[in-house]
Amino acid sequence: MIDESLMLDVNGIRMHVTTTGQGPTVLLLHGFPDTHQVWRKQVGVLAAAGYRVLAPDLRGYGRTDAPGGIFDYTLDKLRSDVLGLLDALQIDKVFIVGHDWGSLIGWQIATLAPQRVHRLVALSVGHPAAIARSGLFQHLRMSYVLGFILPGIAEHTLRASDWFMMRQFTDEPGQADHWKRELSAPGRLTAALNYYRANLGMSLPQSYPRIKVPVMGIWSDRDPAMGEKQMRDSAHYVEDEFRFERIRGADHWLQLTAHEKVNALLLEFIGEARVTV
Repeated sequence: MIDESLMLDVNGIRMHVTTTGQGPTVLLLHGFPDTHQVWRKQVGVLAAAGYRVLAPDLRGYGRTDAPGGIFDYTLDKLRSDVLGLLDALQIDKVFIVGHDWGSLIGWQIATLAPQRVHRLVALSVGHPAAIARSGLFQHLRMSYVLGFILPGIAEHTLRASDWFMMRQFTDEPGQADHWKRELSAPGRLTAALNYYRANLGMSLPQSYPRIKVPVMGIWSDRDPAMGEKQMRDSAHYVEDEFRFERIRGADHWLQLTAHEKVNALLLEFIGEARVTV
C-alpha cells in the first residue's frame, strides 16, 4: 500500500522515501540493518487511521545514496538528511517513530529541532545519555559494537557462512533474506557499519538539552542488545511527558514480531495529540 515512491535531492545525496495516505504526517525511521521495508506492518495501519506516512531509506540503505567515507555517517549528517527531507516535502512538523539508529536520530531531532516534532516514539533504543550512563551490564550487551567497528573484519564476519550471524538476529520470516539481498550490493554493508564507526563518541556521557516534546519509549524483553534500564532512564532527559511501555515476548525487531501491540500503542499515543495538529 504505497501511494508514491520518491527520489529527492537532500543534504547532498539522493534519498528514497515512500509516502502513503493523507493527514498529519508520521515519519518512520529505520535502523541497522534495515530499509523502509521494516515498517511494512505499520504503514497501512497508520494510513488507514488517517495519517500521511513517510518511510525513507536512510543514508547508505535501500535506494538512497551510500557515500564512501566513514564520517559521512555522523549523527549530525543523519539528522540533517531527515530535516532536509521534511524541507523538500514542505512539511513543518511530524510525529517521529524511530527504531534502533532511527530512534537515535529521532532523539537528536527532538532535542535540537523540537519545533519540527509533535511527539517522539523511540523503539528499543533510549536517550543516548541514558545509554551512556546505564552501567556495565548494558555496555556488555553492546559489546558487539567493538566487532562492528573493525573495517573489513566486520564485513567478512557478517557475510560468512551465508550471513549466518545475521540470520540469528530475528525470528521474523524472510527478514534475514531481505538483509542479505540489500546489503550484498557493493558498499552497502560497509555503509551500514559506518553508522557505528562514525559515532563512537556517543558511548561517552555528554550534556544534552532536556527534550520539550512528549516521548514514548517502547522496549521488548527479548532484546539481547538493549536493556530496560536505558529506556526507563530516558525519562530523566525529557521535560515533557515520558511514557514507558514494555512488550513481553518480542525480540529487538518488535515492530515486526509484536506488530499488533506496537501498532495499538502508536495509534493511542499519536492519537492523543491529533486533535491539536
